[in-house]
Order: sequence, then structure tokens, then C-alpha cells
Amino acid sequence: MTTRRELLKQLAFFSAGTVLMKDSFSSVFKPSKQVGLQLYTLRGDMGKTPIETLQKVADLGYGEVENFGYGNGKFFGMDPKTYKGHLDHMGLKAVSGHYMMGAIPGWQQAVDDAAAIGQKYMVIAFLLPNERKDLDSYKKIAAELNKAGELCKKAGIQLCYHNHDFEFQPIDGQLPFDLLMQTDKDLVKAELDLYWAVKAGQMPLDLFNKYPGRVVLWHVKDMDNTEKKFFTEVGSGVIDFKSIFKTAKKSGMEHFFVEQDQCPGPPIDSITKSIAYIKGNLVPILS
Repeated sequence: MTTRRELLKQLAFFSAGTVLMKDSFSSVFKPSKQVGLQLYTLRGDMGKTPIETLQKVADLGYGEVENFGYGNGKFFGMDPKTYKGHLDHMGLKAVSGHYMMGAIPGWQQAVDDAAAIGQKYMVIAFLLPNERKDLDSYKKIAAELNKAGELCKKAGIQLCYHNHDFEFQPIDGQLPFDLLMQTDKDLVKAELDLYWAVKAGQMPLDLFNKYPGRVVLWHVKDMDNTEKKFFTEVGSGVIDFKSIFKTAKKSGMEHFFVEQDQCPGPPIDSITKSIAYIKGNLVPILS
């Protein structure tokens, strides 16, 4: 027969367990409500006047940025300390950065420099045609991603893979994206480019259901309502972002970035339109 003291101990145990479960669950899904920007959108300006361009980004209300073009220990021509100093002064955080597979042979320095500026994610952004010739190529890439992910993990950084549309084109009856997602789920996660996924005929929610909690970063990029299905400002096209943002928890989304590969006019005008729509219509969904 259970004594009163034993019963109280059991209740205390289960109560503590419930709290721990809640804490554990809440730590899994904490999406940033800061609107991020993949700086590739402003690549022309970043190549000429990076500091002034970053200030414009901050003035528009973007709180986070995703880097591109890192090389030789420099971010947009600046060493990590100088670059981070400018970001801090502007109230920006470079939480993520894009890299090519060719950077992996010198990965340790890239990881060290990413950690120095406070990056939490390093993302393989694109595969060159000669890197993705067949399924064996993707298997080799998957193995390299696991190794690169180990180095990232040691520095407190999460490695991710960013898709285009070719990862959803079958090779011998298999989707390369699925093969890449056969990597270690803790070492390699996904940054889903919503535009490219939709253009490839994929429904983001289907991918979130297939890989729950693993799609931690999003590229928020819209598609125009034309036969060309070209890039357009967020909220101006056909992608149902409101429905997608409602499924952020299933995705495990932690940060999202506006990106527009090509703009009809000055890119600064396009990202101004996009953030206005996002703040007014999508960020509230995350509340």
C-alpha cells in the first residue's frame, strides 16, 4: 500500500517531469520575430558601400542578416572584428551565412570566423553542376556535410543546406533533397527556400511533415503570377505565406530571411516593400 509520503514523492516527481517537458518543448520552438535579410539581395550595393548599405537595412527595420561571399577571412572586405563592430553599432545580428561546397577544405577557419561574429548557422548555399552530376555525387556531398557539421557543432554552430529547384528533380527515381536529408539530423538541418520549393512543385507543409523540426531556416521569397513565375516582393505574388507561417512550429523554424534574387528596380525598394508586408501580415502569426 502506498503511503502518504510515497504518494507525495511521486506527485513531486511527475510535477517536476511535467515542468521539464514543458521547458524542453518550449526550447524547441522559439522563432525569431526579427525580420532577416539575405544580403545577396543587395549584392551590388554591398560590393561598393557595405557599411552604408547595412545602415539602410537597419533603418528599414531589419534586425538580422545572412552573409554571403565570405572568403580569405573577410566579410565584405572586413575582418571579423571590424565587421561585427559595425553590425553591433547598427543593432544588426549576422545570425547566418552562405558558403559553397568548395569552402569545406578550409572549413575550420570559416567556422572560427563565423563564431567570431556571432553566427549561429552556416549554410551550404548552392551546388555547382559538376558537383551534382548523379546520385553518387549527392552521397559524397552528404558525407562531407556530416563532417562539416561536426566541426560546426564543436563551435556551437548549426550547419544547414539551402535548396534550389534541382534537388527536387528525380534522379533514378530518387529526389536528391531526400538523399541529403539522410545526413545526421542533428548535424545537418535545412534552410528551405520557399520560392524554389514551390516552383519545383513541392508544398512546404508536406516537407515540414516529412522532416519535422528540421527546417530551421526559411528564405521568404515570392513568385509572381506570370507564366515565367519570376521573383517578386513578398506579398505581391502567389505564394500563400500566411498558411506557411502558421506551420512554423511543425517546421521548427528559428529564423527567416527575405531574399529576392532579382528586382525590377533598386533592390532597396524591393526589400522595403517586403518588410512592410511581413511586419504587417506575417510576424503577428508567430505571436
